[in-house]
Amino acid sequence: MDIIKLLPDSLANQIAAGEVIQRPASVVKELLENAIDAGATRIQLLIKDAGKTLIQVIDNGAGMSETDARMSFERHATSKIKFSEDLEHIRTMGFRGEALASIAAIAQLELKTKPHDQDLGTRILISGSKLEKQEPIQYPGGTSFSVSNLFFNTPARRKFLKSDPVELKNILEEFEHIALAYPEVEMTCHNGDTEIYILSKGNLKQRIMAVFGKSMNEKIVAIEEHTDLVNMGGFIGKIEACKKKRGEQYLFVNRRYIKSNYLHHAIKAAYESLIGEEDHPFYVLFLDLDPTRIDVNVHPSKHEIKFLDERIIYQYLRVATRHALGQYVPLSLDFESGDKGISNQITSSIYNPEARKNYGTQFGQPTAEKTSIPNQDWRKLYEILKAPDESKGDSIAAILINSQINNEDQLVPSTLNASDSERQYASKDPYQIHLSYIISPVASGLMIVDQETAHRRILYEKSLKQMTGQAAPSQRSLFPTTIQMSGSDQIILNHLIPDLKQLGFDLEPFGTNNFIIHGSPADWSASISIHHFIEELVKEYAHDESKKSDYKTYLAYQISKSQGLKQGQSLTVEEMKFIIDQLFACEEPAFGPSGGRCYTIIELQEIEKRMR
Repeated sequence: MDIIKLLPDSLANQIAAGEVIQRPASVVKELLENAIDAGATRIQLLIKDAGKTLIQVIDNGAGMSETDARMSFERHATSKIKFSEDLEHIRTMGFRGEALASIAAIAQLELKTKPHDQDLGTRILISGSKLEKQEPIQYPGGTSFSVSNLFFNTPARRKFLKSDPVELKNILEEFEHIALAYPEVEMTCHNGDTEIYILSKGNLKQRIMAVFGKSMNEKIVAIEEHTDLVNMGGFIGKIEACKKKRGEQYLFVNRRYIKSNYLHHAIKAAYESLIGEEDHPFYVLFLDLDPTRIDVNVHPSKHEIKFLDERIIYQYLRVATRHALGQYVPLSLDFESGDKGISNQITSSIYNPEARKNYGTQFGQPTAEKTSIPNQDWRKLYEILKAPDESKGDSIAAILINSQINNEDQLVPSTLNASDSERQYASKDPYQIHLSYIISPVASGLMIVDQETAHRRILYEKSLKQMTGQAAPSQRSLFPTTIQMSGSDQIILNHLIPDLKQLGFDLEPFGTNNFIIHGSPADWSASISIHHFIEELVKEYAHDESKKSDYKTYLAYQISKSQGLKQGQSLTVEEMKFIIDQLFACEEPAFGPSGGRCYTIIELQEIEKRMR
């Protein structure tokens, strides 16, 4: 019996859609690229419900004839390729002829289009690959694609979409890629009734300032180098534009946005000791080279490409970046012997031999996560405390269990009603070892508290209570400051502001791309930059969905991570007692927010065994 059959076109298109259309942002990317290829000088992007309900792209490009409009939804239908040799000379954004067929397979789509030299346009309605209607219409010229109810017929895929703020951020990132690559194109973006971007046409520097804020004018340096193999241009960030997290690195090859860890390393290597290992420079860079020397057809999203001369381009990019940095900070071109010939091809500039050695990182060095030694269940400690060993006649129940809350933020141990045996331990102060662990005697032996993990647990639970109860007090700043966010990041921050206010942050939107910070939590550590904290908060929110099923938990985790004690910090006796008191007032004192143990007990029997 024959079992192999050809798939129906509608099913084949759904399968192909899985490779091309992964989320709403994939639709936005394909439609924006089509508008660019159509020669549009004005593009509008309209979104509802993070693209799940509606994605509409309107352009004033060339438009399509009635026949082309219908053919555009067929698989492998493209105006970009006629012969196999054309694959080696691709300079357009889209060329495979799969995007519209894939979108139409998993959504309800309306197309309106008209060439500027024709009297009537065409309207086409398609639902799940099925043609519902095709008719002539009056239309001003150009093209409008409206994609509604994405994944309506593939609910399993719709279920795996991320939260609306994250999906919207992904959409805006695709918008930003096109906006930066084509600053001569007027572009607007609206999410529902909210205006996100109104970008006038201009040059690249003006577009960078429009997307990332006017302050970038003083934070970027132009780069322009020409070689026989590749031409390079764009802007790189000065030291103050560097950040701990990646996310503001934009590399374009023949105006196509790409991702390349290899070439990112080349740019970062040019900064050498100017920035820390965890810092990442800002850049918007363009490489222009012969299309025959690259392969853009290696990934469905076309974000990854292959270079025929990758190693040479690496060295060119590194030296060119170093050259641009030398415009504002004295540097030396201290390249390996293999790079010197390449550097001579790019520039003959002579640099100051004295490299800047005292350029520190903008923020403090991160503290590495550590693991705790597993031991007995924390509930056993309570059993020990509640039932002291009568043969030894001592207990710390009065200290750890009978702690009384004097006010909202402080716990003070009470020993007024403790027996003589209980007060015996109250007189034995805890002490610190290796500036990391607190040692305290207990009835059954010794308790070792990890000061970092314990303090993070305390702050974590405190933050959760503040977000669901009475708001934390805020300390008003004498001089309010502003923080700038790109369009994609401001969506995330707006989503988090209500809970940030509960935590004591006083901030609000202030014009385009700006937020004004009036105050911070009253107990905020002065050593932690609020700007840095908010920037990292937004970046991690967008890239780690696993922690955001409950974003209150996510915020509490980030507060504890930022404000918690670190290994290497010296503590007074009173501070150590305070940590122990607050830890055992927590609902889950055994483990920190990241899962490590807050404390462990070394039993007296174990100590005696080791002493034999």
